[in-house]
Amino acid sequence: MTSATTLQKAIDLVTKATEEDRKKNYEEALRLYEHGVEYFLHALKYEAQGDKMKDSIRSKCLQYLERAEKVKAYLKKAKKKTPVSDGEPKNGEKKNGDSDSDEQGDDPEKKKLQSRLEGAIVMEKPDVKWSDIAGLEAAKEALKEAVILPIKFPHLFTGKRIPWKGILLFGPPGTGKSYLAKAVATEANNSTFFSVSSSDLVSKWLGESEKLVKNLFDLARQHKPSIIFIDEVDSLCSSRSDNESESARRIKTEFLVQMQGVGNDNDGILVLGATNIPWVLDAAIRRRFEKRIYIGLPEEHARLIMIKLHLGNTYHELTEEDVKVLASKTDRYSGADISIVVRDALMQPVRKVQMATHFRKVRGPSRKNPTVIEDDLLTPCSPGSPGAIEMSWIDVPSDKLLEPAVSMNDMLRSLATSKPTVNDEDLERLEKFKEDFGQEG
Repeated sequence: MTSATTLQKAIDLVTKATEEDRKKNYEEALRLYEHGVEYFLHALKYEAQGDKMKDSIRSKCLQYLERAEKVKAYLKKAKKKTPVSDGEPKNGEKKNGDSDSDEQGDDPEKKKLQSRLEGAIVMEKPDVKWSDIAGLEAAKEALKEAVILPIKFPHLFTGKRIPWKGILLFGPPGTGKSYLAKAVATEANNSTFFSVSSSDLVSKWLGESEKLVKNLFDLARQHKPSIIFIDEVDSLCSSRSDNESESARRIKTEFLVQMQGVGNDNDGILVLGATNIPWVLDAAIRRRFEKRIYIGLPEEHARLIMIKLHLGNTYHELTEEDVKVLASKTDRYSGADISIVVRDALMQPVRKVQMATHFRKVRGPSRKNPTVIEDDLLTPCSPGSPGAIEMSWIDVPSDKLLEPAVSMNDMLRSLATSKPTVNDEDLERLEKFKEDFGQEG
């Protein structure tokens, strides 16, 4: 998320808070003020450029914090007083005879647990678009159905037509499950994205882990539309058994209760899980994930796109035919494996520069201004090449080096040394799970 977007989000939140304040919906106003200040502080800490901008953000923070404190003080005062209305309570007030003791007792603890979980909110959106992901069309369509369309066209999802509330992405390692989640975080502009792992939810204190799970979902309901992404979901929700610990069983039970949404409004919340070993998931958790999408090894066309994406604008001399040959040679390679092959090949020119004993002068674009062509750039060569000058890379001025282009031989050399990481046994188990419970992604 850029600075402008973070600031805009903060401004939108405090604008809504001011509106709720005017309407005397003080509890909602307080929540929005606090959330808006969080975004202002994030922009101030990580993204504000220049003293003038920082001073402006600081003054805004102080202004809205002061108002938030006044609203908080008013609400505390209102809770202590007996309501004077003749009917329903107003703005968080309780009817005569209602007890405040539970709320007052739980509030500090709840706030402490939620503050621990606020670190899971992805404030700065990763810059990954749908177009950056090669293939996986079915998975992208399912995620758009669950996340993007309900936000953009809420009138489409009324009555019995409701968006998916649980999606499980499963498949071998390195096929793009977490990358898809990053794309969801980027593309769902108005959603709050929670990225959680077992370390966020497991505590050494008895009873605290399930409270963290409950508070995670409470926080998601407060900030909805929300997406809760749980990477390696199998570490939290494996099958229940007689010999597991009491705390592990209680975490799973709380997950089941919260995902089911009994007594809670889970509209606007999507739980997105990712795992490499879906067969260890508890059957009840598996059922809560309504869509189970298999993210398999990339096909040849997707591999071709991946090779081009990873090459990017790096100086290379690969033809379209070369890329097609490489795509056919990388059968059984995952997206991560292909990334490693290309990255290793991109390092080959650097190794040539490092090991070269001779350089020669060539024409090429200037390092400082690519539109200017210079005649005295230096590139590595063999000792017998015409015009070869004996020197090492240490003697080459930094703005005069022209690195060799990445060649097909570089790619083939890297391909020979980088092997696929997915074995046949795991693929067979994943295919079996897909046939029994999932769908093709």
